[in-house]
Amino acid sequence: MSGAHILVVDDEKNYLLLLEALLSEEGYEVTTMQDAEMAYMFLKESEVDVIITDVKMPGMSGQELLERVKREFPHIPVIIMTAYGSVDGAVEAMKCGAFDYINKPFSNDDLILSVKGAAEMSRAHRRNRLLQESLENSHSLHHIIGKGKAISQVLEMIKKVAQANATVLITGESGTGKELVARAIHFTSPRKDGPFVAINCTALNPGILESELFGHEKGSFTGAIAQKRGKFELAHGGTLFLDEIGEFPLELQPKLLRAIQEHSFERVGGTKTIKCDFRIIAATNKDLKKEVEDGRFREDLYYRLNVVNIHLPPLRERTEDIPLLVAHFLRKYCKENNKEISGFSPEAMQILTAYPWPGNIRQLENIIESCVVLSQGKIIGVEDLPPEIKDESIQFKSAIDLLPENINLSEALEKIEAALIRRALVKSNFVQVRAAKMLGISKSLLQYKLKKYNISPRP
Repeated sequence: MSGAHILVVDDEKNYLLLLEALLSEEGYEVTTMQDAEMAYMFLKESEVDVIITDVKMPGMSGQELLERVKREFPHIPVIIMTAYGSVDGAVEAMKCGAFDYINKPFSNDDLILSVKGAAEMSRAHRRNRLLQESLENSHSLHHIIGKGKAISQVLEMIKKVAQANATVLITGESGTGKELVARAIHFTSPRKDGPFVAINCTALNPGILESELFGHEKGSFTGAIAQKRGKFELAHGGTLFLDEIGEFPLELQPKLLRAIQEHSFERVGGTKTIKCDFRIIAATNKDLKKEVEDGRFREDLYYRLNVVNIHLPPLRERTEDIPLLVAHFLRKYCKENNKEISGFSPEAMQILTAYPWPGNIRQLENIIESCVVLSQGKIIGVEDLPPEIKDESIQFKSAIDLLPENINLSEALEKIEAALIRRALVKSNFVQVRAAKMLGISKSLLQYKLKKYNISPRP
């Protein structure tokens, strides 16, 4: 972790200068203020690790500041400092939650020792808070549902790469579970006790994205009223997940490349080089090779990110896992909605299995939640499914919409043919004679097509 940020509050300028020089020399980042009210407002807009405050000041006193901090920012340790030391004052400060109580004039060694302890406690609080936030949304390997060949290969890859420190690029369509895989890698790795910090590269404009990733210094741009740590710093000792990396602005890619290569960077508006220990996992639903060819993505950054590639198959290519996923989401949303539903009817499950799921697992989960909320019976039947799942014309349009706009006709027809064969197999319970009859072809031709499209003849 980089040097902790110390906020010093004292109405005596000489003490501010002394403490700033002393703490800066120890590697801390120091902000000084002469007014406790201003310091309180500063806390609302900035990230501070430790506060050192005098007690007697005009306006709001240090004691009042301590009480407000403990009420609104309980994770920030406060060191009380006063020239009017007394046992009663020290007892009162400690009762209010002060980390330490120091008399003026103080020993430099004693002060530094106190600040070091407070900074360690603050770091532990921050680490635990980030870890808790990560764990609330985290998923282990056991939460990746599936038993088919495709997902089994993904699980094996996760186990292998988790123990290394290499950068990982996760590819696949939207809704296939890329962040779930990223979290599984992190929480089965030696970094599992560190933070998992995620950022969506499409959600922010370039200026805000740069600040979010690298942090910024006070006054570096309009509205930067306080120093801010970026995601790279917050991910120290853990993993930084760059979601939708294919949307990362071209003008920021050199800075991102340097940060990944050297594990160092400067905050926006800053000159100090900050070094951090983090692992990068990136994800995209784009073809980054094509993005490189089209000049929208740097080739050197692509190779830096694509050290290990994990590709997630779309749900339509792992239909054998759909019943397992349905059962998982059914249990989840029955519990959340206090409902007792035993399952789906065979006819409803057949429709769910045959549907091409353009939105992949995310769409499937939303549909199951909707069915649970709206269903009145113990079994969810065909009548409980939304129209877009049951209507074959809509299903066909969804399948067409999955195809790239620049695909050639021959390739498009092959994809459609493969989808129709998969659906026929499911509807015929994988009896090939029946599937061939449904498709209007011979069994031998069906078997040829199964080999051609690498389709499993059984669930």
